[in-house]
Amino acid sequence: MSRRWVTLDKIASEDWSAIHSWACRSEACWYQAWGPNTEAQTQEFVAGAVRAWSDTPQCRFPFVARLAGNVVGMGELFVRSRVQRQGEITYIVHPQVWGQGIGTQIGRQLLAYGFGELGLHRIHATCDPRNVGSSQVLAKLGMTHEGSLRHTQLIRDGWRDSLIFSVLEDEWSSAAQGTPSARNC
Repeated sequence: MSRRWVTLDKIASEDWSAIHSWACRSEACWYQAWGPNTEAQTQEFVAGAVRAWSDTPQCRFPFVARLAGNVVGMGELFVRSRVQRQGEITYIVHPQVWGQGIGTQIGRQLLAYGFGELGLHRIHATCDPRNVGSSQVLAKLGMTHEGSLRHTQLIRDGWRDSLIFSVLEDEWSSAAQGTPSARNC
């Protein structure tokens, strides 16, 4: 069976309706402080993400993930400190394609972009401890589970703890062979 590759592209205004197809679903945002979104909220989010590509200095790099031309998720890389060369990745996958390795592909490309294009030294990610799928993705990316942070976000069902994972540039460089990079950057 051949591997179907996910590509990352800069988010564009016209992507809002595809993004809204999951942003309006409670299962997609269950572990998040946002959502389910109204159309206006999704349009506002996408407009801000599009503007982020013009910021100087740019600290937010939002991408849509495409599989066979269809938007199936999103990934973002945030530069948290240029001086310390620190970043953070986030991602979301449409529930219709959960369990197909798309989150892992998004994460790999974000890490490749952060280390390769932006020259970061350390990239971290967090997830709700109850979100087993997301913690499995972070482990597959070769990220080290560093620990837990307590009560980091207030979400619908109360305070959320966060697991924190990270990977360093020298750990990533040995694992990064054969990973496609983000396009249209």
